[in-house]
Amino acid sequence: MAKPKAPSAAGAKSAAAPAPAPPATVHSALVTYSSMLALLSLCPPFVILLWYTMVHADGSVVKTYEYLRSHGVMEGLKSIWPMPTLVAWKIIFGFGLFEAALQLLLPGKRFEGPVSPSGNVPVYKGHIAPSSSDSGSSGNVIIDFYWGMELYPRIGKHFDIKVFTNCRFGMMSWAVLAVTYCIKQYEINGSVSDSMLVNTALMLIYVTKFFWWESGYWCTMDIAHDRVMMPGRYRGSVCREVLLALSILLAGMLCIYINYDCDRQRQEFRRTNGKCSIWGKAPSKIVASYTTTKGETKSSLLLTSGWWGLSRHFHYVPEILSAFFWTVPALFSHFLPYFYVIFLTILLFDRAKRDDDRCSSKYGKFWKMYCNKVPYRVIPGIY
Repeated sequence: MAKPKAPSAAGAKSAAAPAPAPPATVHSALVTYSSMLALLSLCPPFVILLWYTMVHADGSVVKTYEYLRSHGVMEGLKSIWPMPTLVAWKIIFGFGLFEAALQLLLPGKRFEGPVSPSGNVPVYKGHIAPSSSDSGSSGNVIIDFYWGMELYPRIGKHFDIKVFTNCRFGMMSWAVLAVTYCIKQYEINGSVSDSMLVNTALMLIYVTKFFWWESGYWCTMDIAHDRVMMPGRYRGSVCREVLLALSILLAGMLCIYINYDCDRQRQEFRRTNGKCSIWGKAPSKIVASYTTTKGETKSSLLLTSGWWGLSRHFHYVPEILSAFFWTVPALFSHFLPYFYVIFLTILLFDRAKRDDDRCSSKYGKFWKMYCNKVPYRVIPGIY
C-alpha cells in the first residue's frame, strides 16, 4: 500500500473514489473463467508430474505416461505425490525468514514506482503508510483469488509482498537452487559437468543482472499492473564438449547483456526525461498524454530509438534466447528441459499483446503514432 504523493505530482487519494477492478479481458466470460479455474486446479498436479518426470523418470514424458496408464491417473497421482518433511519445511521457512530480514533490515536507496491508474506512486525502501487506493474486489471470488485484490500489497509499513515473493525469495531461490544442483551432482558423480556449469553460470549471471537492474523492475507489468499469480525445472548433464559449452556460455551471456541494456536504455531515458544519449545520439521519442481514473491529465515519453526502435517489446527476444541458451546444454534427447523456454515464449508474447492493448487504451492516438513509428511488436521484421 503505497503512500500517494501530493496532487500536483500524482494525485491525492480520494476517499470517495471507487476501488478499481481488474481490467477487462479480451476473451469471453466463459473462456476467462474456464482458463482461471483450469490454471488454479491443474497447476499443483502438473508441478508434481514435472517433478516426478525429472527425478524418477529420467526426464522421459513417455515413462511418466506409461506409469499413469498402468496405475490409473488418480491412483498414479496419489502414489507419486510427495509428502512434505520437517527438514524441508525448516529449510524453506528458514530461507524465507532470512530473505525477509534482509529485505527489511539492509540499507538501500529510495525508489519510486510508476504512477498507478489511481494516481498512487509506490515507494520502495522508504517509510510509508498503507494508504493505496489501488485495491478492491471485482465482485467475483474466482477473479479476486486468481487476479488478486491489491496492486501493492504490504504487511505493515515496510514489507512489500510482491518484492518478497518475486525478487528476494523467488529470484534468490533460483540462484540458490542452481548452486544446490551443482553440489548434488558433485556429491553423486564426484564432479560437475560442463553443461551444469554453463547452466548455473548463466542463471547466476541472469539473477545478478536482475538485482543490478531491480529498480527498473518496479516499472514492469509484473509490479505496476499485474496483481498476483513462473516455473523451474532441472535436467541432468548431457553436453560434454568444452568448446561447445563455452560457445553456449558466451552466447547466453551476450543475450543477458542485451536484455540488460534494453532495460537500462529505457530506464535512463525515463530518469533523464528523454535528455540522454541513445546509441550516440539524442533519442527519438513521442510525447503522449493520458487521463488517469481521477480525471487528471498527465504525459509520458515513448522511446522510439535504440533497442526500442527495433520493436515495441524487443527486450523479450534476448530474454527468451537467454532461457534457450541455459537449457540447450541438455541437448535434445528429451523434450521436457525445453518446457520453460516454451512457457516463457507463450507468456511473453501474450504479455506483449496485453501490454499493447493496455497502452492503446491508455494513450489512444499517441499509441497509434508509436505503432506507426515502431511497427513490430516483438521480433523485428517478423512480428
